[in-house]
Amino acid sequence: MKKALIVWGGWDGHEPKLCADIFAPLLREHGFDVEVSDTLDSYLDKEKMMALSLVVPIWTMGTITREQETGLLDAIASGVGVGGWHGGMGDAFRNNTTYQWMVGGQWVAHPGNIIDYTVNITNHTDPITAGLQDFQMHSEQYYMHVDPANEVLATTTFNGEHAAWVKGTVMPVVWKRMWQQGRVFYSSLGHHASDFSVPEAKEIQLRGMKWAAR
Repeated sequence: MKKALIVWGGWDGHEPKLCADIFAPLLREHGFDVEVSDTLDSYLDKEKMMALSLVVPIWTMGTITREQETGLLDAIASGVGVGGWHGGMGDAFRNNTTYQWMVGGQWVAHPGNIIDYTVNITNHTDPITAGLQDFQMHSEQYYMHVDPANEVLATTTFNGEHAAWVKGTVMPVVWKRMWQQGRVFYSSLGHHASDFSVPEAKEIQLRGMKWAAR
């Protein structure tokens, strides 16, 4: 059975525990043995980390020690998959650029805060997005610094209403990539747990985590 580790904590505004409570049972339904942890010290257990199929980080902002970061990154480099969303993965440890390199991006702004915007599916053949159409979100539209090496699956376009100078900017929303031997999946959706009541947002996240798992 594939083993998944969900590690939640950090800034509570992103409702990390509520999100863990959504995806832990969902992953179990899809055949994973899931452990849920609320401490970054979980990354220090090398034997456990190397036995995982998937890590799901839900930890916005905060700090991580060098040893904790090394434990996580070494596991991913060895082939353990990682799949996360929004600030829980894409705005986690602002001082740790190697972590950000692994993710493939870092949050910098959400103009207008909670707004209506469109997510455009750009890859209709990838198993993570196949069969899905463009959809609407009422949430934060993430403006991110992103790695051009990412394989982008969905984007959003900024209309300039809340930041006129970025009007027309097309920003990745969903991507996948590699970190040495490990598969990395990220979606910028999921500001609140209720965002996953949007069927496409929840389905993309589930498919992405399943793709990332070894």
